[in-house]
Amino acid sequence: MQQVTPHGTRIPRLSRFGWLMALYAENHARLQRLFAPARLGEGSYLSSVGDGLDVRLDVLERHPYTLELRLTYDLRDPLTGEPDPSAYLRLYSDARQVETTHCYVGRRWQDVIGLYPPPAELVGHRLRMNTFLGKWLEYLAERGHGVATLAPATARLAGPATPVREAARR
Repeated sequence: MQQVTPHGTRIPRLSRFGWLMALYAENHARLQRLFAPARLGEGSYLSSVGDGLDVRLDVLERHPYTLELRLTYDLRDPLTGEPDPSAYLRLYSDARQVETTHCYVGRRWQDVIGLYPPPAELVGHRLRMNTFLGKWLEYLAERGHGVATLAPATARLAGPATPVREAARR
């Protein structure tokens, strides 16, 4: 016999914070499948699939349970001289989660939404950054990037080391 849920009974919903934590876990699985960063030592790695857009993965710092990473293309922004686009990541190996800490050169979330944002605004900002990371990782996998295409980087990022505006003044 089929059971019917009483009209007054509510089906539990996932909160925005719960959704964010699930997104962190999904991004961890995607990043592990793509580049397996936990096995990499500190340094820079390039993934090239022959399309002219090499992907750079920098292992910035290693800690017992976390990795600090930067994912970017091997390009520099002509105005700032910094890698762009970039996503700075914190991989929590014990919790199996990856958090995008910021996506802007020199700007953390405090610079974007203020030092004391309302909690809903902070969660919304983190949802946008981590949704971006998930879509980017999916795109990179579709293009053929992965552990098999990853090699230690021997050269610096392409483009000028100083911003174009500063170089023009000299």
